[in-house]
Amino acid sequence: MRVAVVHDWLYTIGGAERVLKEILKCYPEADVFTLFNFLSEAECQQIGLRKVRTSFLQKMPFVRKHHRAYLPLMPFAIEQFDLSAYDLIISSSYAVARGVITGPNQTHVSYVHSPMRYAWDLQHQYLRQSKREHGIGSLIARFILHNMRIWDARTANGPDAMIANSNFVARRIRKIYGRASTVIYPPVDLSSASMIKPRASYFFAASRLVPYKNVDVIVEAFRELPDLNLVVAGTGPELARLREIATPNVTFLGWVTDEEMRERMAAARAFIFAAEEDFGIVPVEAQAEGTPVLALGRGGALETIKGEGPGKTGLFFDKPEPGKIAECVRDFITTEGEFSRNACRKQAETFSSEVFGKEFMSFIEKQMSGAAGANGRQNRRLADRRLEQ
Repeated sequence: MRVAVVHDWLYTIGGAERVLKEILKCYPEADVFTLFNFLSEAECQQIGLRKVRTSFLQKMPFVRKHHRAYLPLMPFAIEQFDLSAYDLIISSSYAVARGVITGPNQTHVSYVHSPMRYAWDLQHQYLRQSKREHGIGSLIARFILHNMRIWDARTANGPDAMIANSNFVARRIRKIYGRASTVIYPPVDLSSASMIKPRASYFFAASRLVPYKNVDVIVEAFRELPDLNLVVAGTGPELARLREIATPNVTFLGWVTDEEMRERMAAARAFIFAAEEDFGIVPVEAQAEGTPVLALGRGGALETIKGEGPGKTGLFFDKPEPGKIAECVRDFITTEGEFSRNACRKQAETFSSEVFGKEFMSFIEKQMSGAAGANGRQNRRLADRRLEQ
């Protein structure tokens, strides 16, 4: 069986790339196709990439820094991959990878990290945050996103089966594409879950510093908590602005290694997460280190954090606002003794790489056996017709 894995693009290692890594553990001999690849050799080895085949976008000018400017060309580019030699195609998709062209005798399973959020239900938020609500630039952006929705809906029936990375994403798939999907949660690295670190006095936040992550409201919340300390890890275009609005009790680490990230998580009183994510791997990583999470009560966080009852692992705030976060932190402090490292780690273990691998391989095998059975029945019907003739 020849296997092809199609991933949108490769320029940084995030949650989708960690899923790709685990998919390639399941199918190490698979050929990988992606629109463009700007990962270093060490990063490629980290994911398990061997030979990567890229599209014509790889050689387009300024694509490394401004790849989103090529969004109108991405559907066309993904359709140019010739996958006719493969029996199984697995697309790892949060943009256009799901739209690859496959034939009736091939099995295409799409792991959907999310339908294109900026083209569908989050379009207006995207336009607002990118300052494209008005003017010619806004009209151009809206027209491009309109065409992306048409293409995205047209190609929704391409995969034989869809996997959603959370129940939240499964509902979005049902709403947007009118299709059912099976939930298989993304894998989380639990390799350092046995670390024992004494608790420090700080609260911790970590993410790419971009607007939709809402790190600014976390920073502003600690203006209302002058006796408490916040440590923020991560880099991005928002860093300079965040430094300007921060009070002295907020410390910025910038980029940190995975090892330092885990050590900081393990020592923190709690991890704070204010983004509405489709799944959200980082809060699970914090729980893997035995650290409770204070999170926005929307999206995937509601599935990964146990917010009440025995063995609870976090608390929720209902809006990404400084006052709501500050209130949640105060509530946590009054109940801090109710959270245990063991409960947090036990919760994180349900999202381990081992669990993902077993569920993913089992799902693929069922799809392949079903496809083989269908082809066999069709061949038998053709043979019977020939005998009748």
